[in-house]
Amino acid sequence: MTPATLYRNGRIYSASVPASTALLVTDEGRVGWLGADDAAPAADRVVDVGGALIAPAFVDAHVHTLDTGITLLGLDLAGTRSREDVLDSVARYVADLPGDAVVVGHGWDESGWADQRPPTAAELDRAAGGRAVYLSQASVHSALVSSPLLARVSPDEPGYAADGWLRRSAHHVVRAVAHGSVTAAQRRRAQEAALRHAASLGIAAVHECGGPGTSDEEGFQALLATAREGGLPEVYGYWGELGAAAKARELGAVGAGGDLYADGALGSHTAHLREPYLDADTSGHGYVTAEQVADHLVGCVRAGVQGGFHAIGDAAIATVLDGFAQAAAVVGLDALRAGRHRIEHLEILDRELIRGLVEYGVTASMQPAFDRLWGGEHGMYAQRLGVARSLAANPLGALAGVGVALAFGSDSPVTPLDPWGTIRAAMCHHNPVYRVSARTAFAAHTRGGWRAVGRDDDGRLAPGTAATFAVWDVTGSLDGGLPALREDDPLPMCRRTVLRGEVIYDVEDA
Repeated sequence: MTPATLYRNGRIYSASVPASTALLVTDEGRVGWLGADDAAPAADRVVDVGGALIAPAFVDAHVHTLDTGITLLGLDLAGTRSREDVLDSVARYVADLPGDAVVVGHGWDESGWADQRPPTAAELDRAAGGRAVYLSQASVHSALVSSPLLARVSPDEPGYAADGWLRRSAHHVVRAVAHGSVTAAQRRRAQEAALRHAASLGIAAVHECGGPGTSDEEGFQALLATAREGGLPEVYGYWGELGAAAKARELGAVGAGGDLYADGALGSHTAHLREPYLDADTSGHGYVTAEQVADHLVGCVRAGVQGGFHAIGDAAIATVLDGFAQAAAVVGLDALRAGRHRIEHLEILDRELIRGLVEYGVTASMQPAFDRLWGGEHGMYAQRLGVARSLAANPLGALAGVGVALAFGSDSPVTPLDPWGTIRAAMCHHNPVYRVSARTAFAAHTRGGWRAVGRDDDGRLAPGTAATFAVWDVTGSLDGGLPALREDDPLPMCRRTVLRGEVIYDVEDA
């Protein structure tokens, strides 16, 4: 137990007691009282927050923790602006590495380059001195590799390319090799680095999306075990393997979903679309049938496990929803809805597909930063899809308007862990029709994440609830109790993150 602590002189975001300036955390890690400073009860400790904002802590509903940590500690290519930038970054990074090291990097995005040709395997060979190199594209659904890794893939594997830019199952082969090069000690260091970084941003829990082609079972279980040791954000694991509801439970997952791929990603031309891409001779790729979706969901319902799929393109989403319809015919609509099954990303969809989400009670796990980074009239989506489909992508407001349950996240390292940036992205969608209010966005990134894992009482500050919150220094005004997040306002800075009464981040200790 921790000593009872009174937080005073704050601005507390609470629907239960809206005018509160003080909050008592009991020794059992719950909110014991909310109210005005001058009416506060006695406590073992008193923390004067000096007018800071106290609000429920964030939940990131889609994270790849190991990849996030590797990127934080290693070769981050998000800032590269050309093929030469990537090659120079690789050359600098390998300077002090042994000759047999496997170089793992992430984040290049050719869609914003003047010359959109990425490095070839031969060019990576020269830059890395012949080392094995794996560089995942921003979407993490394709990668550039050097010759030693390219040689590990059969030219007959779907997604193989002789120039070293691999997609589909060819990418999964080299990804497994790259992850296999990470030792257990390196893996733990990267996972802890990612979770500590999350805590420093006011994030108290993450949903880890693992599964074949994304992560291995040992690393997945190691992450869950590390989080259980305490002092870090909670981790709720999703294992994305078709027909593996029982296995997901054995691995310690809360659901058999997450990155269970119905398709790929727009950045890699592998998201499955009803109409072809404008800049490639393809409509992407679907990886499951409606019958497979139905069998998986029926298995999840019968095992009492939440199910879900990764689906970005409208063709993939349609396939998944057809599977929902077939599953409902087997187990009944009410039983299916009770599972609160999820779909990740949901970027390209129309009214009919949205109607399906409502009918089957699907939770929409979405990433508003996708629109901020790649949406609008001039971004990657416009290149891939055209302006009309780009502006229709990620329809947050349309989903919120008909009551679809939203849970916001980052898909880190696809986009950075950045909760207030996510809130602002949702408020400032490139298409004004799809913008949501700060209150709606904040709820999706806090309570929505808890509800998505069945913790309906978490994510709010009221007497008796879990004392899970963050303390924020806010530059600029509050609007309805939350930062206004005007365009020129700096984002709030986290001073402290508290999880069920335990301090998991304090700026004074950082």
